[in-house]
Amino acid sequence: MEEIQKYLKECGTFYLATCQDGQPRVRPFGAVCGFEGKLYIVTNNQKDVYRQMKANDRVEICGMNKGTWLRLTGRVKEDTRREARQAMMNENQAALSSMYTVDDGLMTVFFFEEGTAVLSSFTQEPRTIRL
Repeated sequence: MEEIQKYLKECGTFYLATCQDGQPRVRPFGAVCGFEGKLYIVTNNQKDVYRQMKANDRVEICGMNKGTWLRLTGRVKEDTRREARQAMMNENQAALSSMYTVDDGLMTVFFFEEGTAVLSSFTQEPRTIRL
């Protein structure tokens, strides 16, 4: 989990794919954190992406950095605890503080219940990392 978190932070922007009515939906994300040994992402609970993850917990993240790319496929679950939101804010203060506060009723975090990441490049064999 720590290696995946570090990789995604180094990407800066990575892309999260969900599904709605059988149609893929992809959008940029930029904040991740580790909390209690799990990888977390954050969104606003008024957005379509929130509703999509609640309706179908299967997601995929893809990011690219320095000639390598990571694809993380898994299942996410909402964590409604304040401590989880606070951990996200603590690790991503600069990026998130203009959009959220921990207790604003909008900031929502999801963690990967399970997942498999594949780290690939054009010069090496893919490497698989399980969450």
